[in-house]
Amino acid sequence: MPMGIHGREEDTMSDGTKTLYERLGGYEAIAAVANDLLPRLRCDPQLGRFWAHRGEDGIMREKQLLIDFLCASAGGAMYYRGRDMGLAHRGMRISDSDWNVFLGHAAATLAKFQVPEAEQRDVVAFVQSLRTECVEC
Repeated sequence: MPMGIHGREEDTMSDGTKTLYERLGGYEAIAAVANDLLPRLRCDPQLGRFWAHRGEDGIMREKQLLIDFLCASAGGAMYYRGRDMGLAHRGMRISDSDWNVFLGHAAATLAKFQVPEAEQRDVVAFVQSLRTECVEC
């Protein structure tokens, strides 16, 4: 069996009774992904501008909101208290190019944690469903 984010063996069979949250490994696994992904985005020469003038406290709050959003969206028992994606990203001037760079970093993070293929597909499908709310035309 493939190893999950925390080195535990995980069942990769498509089990219709498990939520994506459960299949990803729950809160700790999703938090680990966020902890890896955000520094990648912040350090990227193209995407770093979105965090350039943010204080560390605001960035930490944003990270917690991201974790809460991902957990709640994947079927976990979390309550997301943030704004909807359209409002949260309005005016940021996120381009198609920015979106594609983001997807590359997200894929690298999922690969680093050896997220199984089925779960990667589900995560990517979910993220792509947010594209129209985040990317400005």
